[in-house]
Amino acid sequence: MGLLARVRKEWFIIGIVAAIVSAKLQPAVGLKGGPLRPEFTITYVAVSAIFFNSGLSLKTEELTSALLHVKLHLFVQSFTLVFFPVAMWLCIKLLALTSINTWLLRGLQTVGCMPPPVSSAVILTKAVGGNESFIINLGSSSSVPFSSIFSQLFMTVVVPLILGQVSRRFLRDWLERRKPPFGVISSLVLLMIIYTTFCETFSNPDIELDHLSLLLITFIIFCIQLSFMLLTFVFSTQKQSGFTPADTVAIMFCATHKSLTLGIPMLKIVFEGYEHLSLISVPLLIYHPAQILLGSILVPTIKSWMNSRQKVDKTYSPVLNWSQTGANWQLINWS
Repeated sequence: MGLLARVRKEWFIIGIVAAIVSAKLQPAVGLKGGPLRPEFTITYVAVSAIFFNSGLSLKTEELTSALLHVKLHLFVQSFTLVFFPVAMWLCIKLLALTSINTWLLRGLQTVGCMPPPVSSAVILTKAVGGNESFIINLGSSSSVPFSSIFSQLFMTVVVPLILGQVSRRFLRDWLERRKPPFGVISSLVLLMIIYTTFCETFSNPDIELDHLSLLLITFIIFCIQLSFMLLTFVFSTQKQSGFTPADTVAIMFCATHKSLTLGIPMLKIVFEGYEHLSLISVPLLIYHPAQILLGSILVPTIKSWMNSRQKVDKTYSPVLNWSQTGANWQLINWS
């Protein structure tokens, strides 16, 4: 792959680096009261735009279809929103004994509470050939009192999502015909949020980030992802689990990935006014490229395993075809 093709493929990661560097060079542009007026354009307009875009892009029939995969859905959501946060909390209790920056550890805790993404999980699952039809992005989390942010959450998250879904009903034919770049739009808005967040950091001389803490957090994130992918693989391949190899692939990617698109706006809402918001955001900014990198590296291995497993199942497992007559289920043939 040529350099230009690589840049096009990884433009968002490059954009994150560029946004942070730009914030370092010109932090005054993205400060409150500055030319961008982030207290309005980012806090309300940009965040609302991302969730409206999500509501507009998500197919209603896919949301309905996702609900039919009850067992698979419950497994992923339980692992992502219950086991993951608890495991991270225990891990952070141990890491608190080290010299790692406290705000980075708090950011790591928020990563554990984030919902899974649609984009990276679906892309990697499709690359392997797994079951991507049920993957859906739901939920959010908070680490401050809910009453203090309920109004903003409702107006900038829930309402835009609903409006997006309602608008889709009227624009469905046009959307399917033109196929607007929803992902690119959300990514560009997200880069604006990242830029203004780091402008606040670099304008505050009291905030310092030591390189050792950053390296340790990066190493820990890679270890967490590998460990949790292995854990979900072991759980979902047990005979009593009832999951197919394609289901296992979807579980591995969806249950261990975290959404940057929803995560950064949620952090912006929950930690609005925190001077250490950018440090809290750092683990999620690292987690995003890390999950894509690891997923891309593991795709050939996982695809090979899934194909071999499916061949074994096809060779040694009889396939039952059933026909319903009245209230009785009858076996009609083996294939």
